[in-house]
Amino acid sequence: MRMYVYCMQDWRDDMPLLQVRECPEDIYKKISLVAKKQNRTIAQQIIVLLEKGLGQDQSNIERRKQLLAKIEKRNIAEEVKKIDAVALIREDRER
Repeated sequence: MRMYVYCMQDWRDDMPLLQVRECPEDIYKKISLVAKKQNRTIAQQIIVLLEKGLGQDQSNIERRKQLLAKIEKRNIAEEVKKIDAVALIREDRER
């Protein structure tokens, strides 16, 4: 059995449209059951499954906090900390 996936940008909205054709019936039924248990639409449930499958099941805020914590743990050389970014930008603009 072939499964077709189409992705296109909807002209009325900024959100892309993802269409799946010939989805195996057993997968569709499983998604429908889980969606119903979670009080979600099938489309919402598929988004949740895609996020988990792609490792993006954390919220944007949580991901940003983790990234900032990771950046703060970096060891930055003292000479780099002494660089005056404003002076560098001013110097670049004056060229």
